[in-house]
Amino acid sequence: MASSYSTKRVLPGFRLTLGFAVTYLCLIILIPLSAVFIKTFELSFAEFWATVTDPRVMATYRVSFGISLLAACINAVFGLLLAWVLVRYTFPGRKIVDALIDLPFALPTAVAGISLTALYAGNGWIGQYLEPMGMKVAFAPAGILVALVFIGLPFVVRTVQPVLEDMESELEEAASSLGANRFQTFFHVILPIVFPALLTGFALAFARAVGEYGSVIFIAGNIPYVSEITPLMIITKLEQYDYAGATAIASVMLIISFILLLAINGLQAWTAKRTGRTQ
Repeated sequence: MASSYSTKRVLPGFRLTLGFAVTYLCLIILIPLSAVFIKTFELSFAEFWATVTDPRVMATYRVSFGISLLAACINAVFGLLLAWVLVRYTFPGRKIVDALIDLPFALPTAVAGISLTALYAGNGWIGQYLEPMGMKVAFAPAGILVALVFIGLPFVVRTVQPVLEDMESELEEAASSLGANRFQTFFHVILPIVFPALLTGFALAFARAVGEYGSVIFIAGNIPYVSEITPLMIITKLEQYDYAGATAIASVMLIISFILLLAINGLQAWTAKRTGRTQ
């Protein structure tokens, strides 16, 4: 006999939840982003092109996207290494190190920028030893890299760490018993499993770095054509009451970031699908 009572659900029906989700998405993301493009349309195409291809603006694109990409690559390597150490090994102070990973999430970005500047300036604790060797960090592009690595590292660690925790150590033992050395075990057993999560962490770190302002502004030096970032250029336009110019630069930055993230997500999906087929 079929059950006469309907299944009760904690959440409301699909249509109602979808309506709430779409409304929330529009209010928080779509409407603000649409306002950026609507304001940009106040410019003619010639004015828009002149604004976004200005040599000084182009230099900020190279600094922001280039250093953000480099910082994300560094975080992908050392974030994976740090996550591996936290998951595979037990050592005194492990919980403290694990808690410190989240410090960039809780620390205000301005405080992070001031702290890094104090460390890497010419008279700082670290900078006083680096500058005599010709390694200038503060008020140079290297300072931007340090700041972006600092704020992006937790994204990689926290994305990869759960995957490593769920991965069975028997896989490594089986590979070793079949004659695989450490490098073969890593590249053929471990890396294919963690690679989709590693790509996710890389994308998150990159997206966070591209739009970072607070921690970079203090250590960058903000030298035109050298260490000036795109968010600073947008702020400069706003301070000059050139709102259309600011949104024009922001729209270009948004489009480039979206294309890069879309490509990374596509690569991640392809990798996950390919890994699933080979298992």
